[in-house]
Amino acid sequence: MFAKVVEERSFAAAARTMDVSVATVSRAVGRLEERLGARLFNRTSRQLALTEFGRTIAESATRIYHDAEQVEGIARELSVQPRGLIKLAVPMSFGLKWVAPILPDFLSAYPNVSIDLHLSDATVDLVGDGFDAALRIAVLPDSSLVARKLCPVSRLIVAAPAYLEKHGRPQHPGDLDPKHCLGYAYRARNDVWRLMNKEGKHETIVPDGRLRVTNSDAMIPAILAGLAVAELPDFIASEFLSDGRLETILTDWFMEEGGLYFVTPSARSRPAKVEVLARFFADRLSNPKWISAKAGY
Repeated sequence: MFAKVVEERSFAAAARTMDVSVATVSRAVGRLEERLGARLFNRTSRQLALTEFGRTIAESATRIYHDAEQVEGIARELSVQPRGLIKLAVPMSFGLKWVAPILPDFLSAYPNVSIDLHLSDATVDLVGDGFDAALRIAVLPDSSLVARKLCPVSRLIVAAPAYLEKHGRPQHPGDLDPKHCLGYAYRARNDVWRLMNKEGKHETIVPDGRLRVTNSDAMIPAILAGLAVAELPDFIASEFLSDGRLETILTDWFMEEGGLYFVTPSARSRPAKVEVLARFFADRLSNPKWISAKAGY
């Protein structure tokens, strides 16, 4: 404010330029004089003049002010123009099958944006680990984050024809042997299958099979071999259901539907690079191919 008063040669003009009150500028300059231990201006009712001490620091103060304006301008441009690095966390299987194939389109559309893609089925701490955004598959979004639902995600219990030929087709969750059910290590609220039917009856299955994984794709060979059944998200199961290698079982029962969410630490002052990524995912993942394919299951 001192530099602006020097430039405008008036407290009132400086206040108008900075869109603050004259009293605010006057108090700020007064605090500066108190901190420096010397007067910066000689004030009269008609004239405002720099003191000798004021003249010695006016040039430096003006340079600092202009440097700050330049930095602010650069920062504003960065926040408006999509550019820079996005640190993005995505579940492993979903990222490989559905995100990686569409990223070239995003990178071509925004040549000044780079993506650091972190693939893991473990839930990351967006704030603590410094992520700009994440795609999460959950029944409910993390309440501490800003979440936008892109599409629903269903969980299906599936088996290979070979398993059904050997063990029969279960009609009730109680017909399933837990030792034939494969487990998933990163399941929220423990690895329990909670099923409900249209009458509102609830049943639970606790998988106790001989294979437990941290990535759902690792279950596929054992399921296809007819050794076990498993719960798979529809975006993984759709490929195998469409060609008959797997079948859905317990179709009169269902699990609570989850969703695919684009989450960020905060919606306030979100940089342009994150905004365009959010719009891109909303456009490309709101009606994905696996949802269209479910009609033929």
